[in-house]
Amino acid sequence: MNLKKPIFLILLLFSLLIAAGCITAIPVSPAGNPDMTLVSSFEGGDRYIAGNYTVLLLEGSYQEMGRQYGGLMKTELLAEYAMLTDALEDRGYTIDYLRSDAAYGTQYQSERMKEIARGMAETTGLTEDDISILYYGPALYLMLPAGCSYLAVWGDYTADGSVVISRNWDLPDLVSPFDPYYVLAVYRPTDGSNGVATFGPAGSRPETLMNSEGLFIADDNSGLTPVVQEDRPDMISEFFRLMLDYSDLSGLKTGVLTTRPNLAWIVDVGSPEGAYVFEVGLTETKTRTGDGVIAATNHFVDPSWNLTTSPSEYSLIRYTNLLSQAAAAKGTIDAAKMMEIRDVLLEDGGATLCHFDFEGNSYSSNHQVVFVPATKTLWMKVVDLDWQKVELAPLFAM
Repeated sequence: MNLKKPIFLILLLFSLLIAAGCITAIPVSPAGNPDMTLVSSFEGGDRYIAGNYTVLLLEGSYQEMGRQYGGLMKTELLAEYAMLTDALEDRGYTIDYLRSDAAYGTQYQSERMKEIARGMAETTGLTEDDISILYYGPALYLMLPAGCSYLAVWGDYTADGSVVISRNWDLPDLVSPFDPYYVLAVYRPTDGSNGVATFGPAGSRPETLMNSEGLFIADDNSGLTPVVQEDRPDMISEFFRLMLDYSDLSGLKTGVLTTRPNLAWIVDVGSPEGAYVFEVGLTETKTRTGDGVIAATNHFVDPSWNLTTSPSEYSLIRYTNLLSQAAAAKGTIDAAKMMEIRDVLLEDGGATLCHFDFEGNSYSSNHQVVFVPATKTLWMKVVDLDWQKVELAPLFAM
């Protein structure tokens, strides 16, 4: 019996089935990230799942990356938009008011960010004004003060001298409806700018960012009474531009110092070289660093501000606890140890909140990250979920 012809026909049929899309190859995880599994692709962008977290890999022009984001996350973005606008309409806000308020906040964004928004609008069916509502979603949704904290160590504080960074995004549990929409988005622009990774609810203003050169930037509420300078850009929106444009700590420092904010913030930055905290006022910015350790919570620490109001007790306690934890672990801190530090709750001597009652409202560290700039290794966590490791270096390089 001649078996060659049947075998040839079987191979031909198998090839045709693959070409027709009836059979797909087993998804391959990106290099260095065995926990990541491919979920879908759209116009050159890919969506993965890593543990409990969605990861997007986007590449191209800014509008193309926006289209990829919108196409890959359309179901979630539409659901998030409906959740947000329904809740705010129930509070008496009209869609026209929300669009106007959000558009005011995004008017000073760089053209690159506006192109991303245009792309997202094209593939979701939302308007650009609706994308702006999503962008400011958590801020519009909240009616209570936010918190946040930062701890970075290096030199004698770490096991090998390298920089280890951590950050908590502390918010009222009122914001928990956004938790299912968390995404790590990795942007790889083709115009020569740095790659940028953002972590936060889908489509929302990113407040925790890293780039392909190992730079990190995040924010903490200043704790000061808000005074708004309306003709200036939203400081947090500037983070994406800063990550695209700066490749070393000195450049990033200059970028922060020369950005005049619309209101006071604390800005946290780090790199393989070290770390800073900037206390950013409307007319002046003061720079802090440390001898191997620096922390920030929700008050200006530099005494030269000569502030007349005392910081919040909870800000002072968390600040003191972070420095005490770092001192107790001096010489041993690596990413694993930093996660241990960040797992300690406020009531146990740490700085992390988990459904903590504060003045009658429940607060949590809604998301947390630990980042090692030298290797671009990220660990991310959303409240009530587990830590998840992602190697950003190979994702930026793909």
